[in-house]
Amino acid sequence: MSEDLRRKSGSEMTSSQECRILVIGISVRAFVESAVQSRYPVVALDAFGDEDLRALAGCYSLPRDFNVPYSARALFEASRQLDFHSVAYTSNLENHPEILQRFESTHPLAGNSPASVAAIRDWPVLFARLRAGGFSVPETLSRQNSRGLDEGRQWLSKPVKSGGGHGIFLLHGQTPEKETLVQEFIAGKACSATFVANGSETVLLGITEQLIGDCHFGTQGYRYCGNILPLPEALEPGLPVVSRVRRLCEFLVREYGLIGINGFDFILNRDEVYLIEVNPRYSASMELIERAYGLSIFGCHMEAVVDRRLPEFRLESRLSSDRFFGKSILFCEKDSVCPGVLNMPGCQLRDIPAPDQLLRKGSPVCTLLAQGATRAETYGELVRQARLLRDRIYGNA
Repeated sequence: MSEDLRRKSGSEMTSSQECRILVIGISVRAFVESAVQSRYPVVALDAFGDEDLRALAGCYSLPRDFNVPYSARALFEASRQLDFHSVAYTSNLENHPEILQRFESTHPLAGNSPASVAAIRDWPVLFARLRAGGFSVPETLSRQNSRGLDEGRQWLSKPVKSGGGHGIFLLHGQTPEKETLVQEFIAGKACSATFVANGSETVLLGITEQLIGDCHFGTQGYRYCGNILPLPEALEPGLPVVSRVRRLCEFLVREYGLIGINGFDFILNRDEVYLIEVNPRYSASMELIERAYGLSIFGCHMEAVVDRRLPEFRLESRLSSDRFFGKSILFCEKDSVCPGVLNMPGCQLRDIPAPDQLLRKGSPVCTLLAQGATRAETYGELVRQARLLRDRIYGNA
């Protein structure tokens, strides 16, 4: 942890414009929204520069403001034209520790170091450590070591630089492509966990169900398209989901020295937790924790990074079966144009595109938020909003 970043933290950081934090990633609106609500001065740089992000803080879009397509390298090059003191990152910088190293060479990183990120994203070593620690993990092989797979099991091909479910598919006798892993398919429910850490200790903040490949939101396969909080199985008596997830958090922090806000994805098979991916940075599910439990995710992140301070929070005391929170990402199903101001009555929208913006097939249109008394009610509200928006965009109303 840089002493420079520590010195510029706290009340001094909230009062000085020269102490602004640059928030970078593919889409940073939710993390920036959390920062602004906690009165941290930030500037945003991502792939979209959505309308609601522009209303929150100074923001820049790589395509719009720098006339370049999104890439981690382009983020760094564009950042050289901006004024900021430190850097906080979101998806997909975990796949590019070499770019994080370039940022760190010029500005303090408010998050995990490039070395920590590279280590925890070394999949074969990570899973070997987890297995040695007594945890359930899917067998995970490099492409070079994937010959002669057990035909009695199903196998997934996954990009080494994975994210959002892109490029994942079941193998049916094909030879895995370059830059891929082969991972045992584990049947069950896709979930995610959020925790905050100070390098040695950790606090579990939430467990969510993931929405994967849901056609109601314009996607299919293994594509991530949302979350619902809390995970219903975490509410059931006698199922040790919370304690098993917490044990995983503690192990990851102890082994890798993680700091700030982190998450991991897992498959819940009955009451067994199979970790499948670690995300050592802010993740999409985390704004639901903020909405449900009143925590400032950005505040928790900065306090842990700068002062090694963790919140006094016990997830079990906050779990409730009478209020569920959901978010979904609506994906574009065909090339279209945003029909004016997209926000509409009866919808809770975020990541809103500009009027007349070109919407490309397969890319995200916006985020939907909902809450309800049951999981079914919350999911149904997300589907209802998605239907309204699809009708508006594609002219089916």
